[in-house]
Amino acid sequence: MSNEPKPIFTVGGKSFTAVAINTAAKAGEWIKLKLGAHASLTQKSTPHDLVTEVDKGSETMIRNLIKTHFPHHSILGEEGVAPGADASAKALQEMQDDEYLWIVDPIDGTTNFVHGFPFFSVSIALAHRGEVIVGVVYDPNRDELFVAEKGKGAYVKGKPMHVSGEVKLSDALIATGFPADSRHALPANMKGVQAVAPKVRNIRVAGSAALHLAYVAAGRLSGFWEIGLNSWDIAAGALLVREAGGQVTDTAGQPYTLAVRHVLATNGAVHGELQTTLAEAGATGF
Repeated sequence: MSNEPKPIFTVGGKSFTAVAINTAAKAGEWIKLKLGAHASLTQKSTPHDLVTEVDKGSETMIRNLIKTHFPHHSILGEEGVAPGADASAKALQEMQDDEYLWIVDPIDGTTNFVHGFPFFSVSIALAHRGEVIVGVVYDPNRDELFVAEKGKGAYVKGKPMHVSGEVKLSDALIATGFPADSRHALPANMKGVQAVAPKVRNIRVAGSAALHLAYVAAGRLSGFWEIGLNSWDIAAGALLVREAGGQVTDTAGQPYTLAVRHVLATNGAVHGELQTTLAEAGATGF
């Protein structure tokens, strides 16, 4: 191995971030074209978690575009992994130490897509030896591209993003999600909703974890938590939040890593209060 320092964000002059942006935008446009034309539905692990051929088509497109530029990089995508928590944890474990790993959710918010509810996104992250260095979330319905590079800030439509200024939970707008795992994750999340709802201004459940995280970064939500997510739901959004000045941990308050499944992301100021509320309710999922 050579001892020459390696540039983090480019390989042979190609910008990782530019490839991530271009890929997310192309996949998003393709998904939008397919909206309403989803003929054959198949089912994932539960009836609530529908997937269409668009999911698979989007991921194939993303993989092909990334491989064109970076043929030796690894790609972890939702469609290549069997349903269920164990399978996704195992897939991540096998790949997380690779030098460059792209982590892809071809449509985050598939159920919304299937119902024509316009809140879904394409999420693309790049990790370098297990640390996320690029995160892109694209919302094709509003044509909003959320981008972050490690150490370089976070942007939406090219303008710098910053988390919101609420310092008390009572002023906070908080989002969560209802997980597909109805035996373990869903009851834990419901407990959390019951504990958090009386303490905040309001709760939103819009059905795309990646977009919820992007909205925390953009200051539109004060925080977000959800039990039982996968690395591809969180990786890009977590970098957006941190680069926008926010805080991301697991629901027990431990530092974020790619292996985190129970996520808590906030503007930082309400983080402790929200984490304590979940912990006291026994709603951390642990």
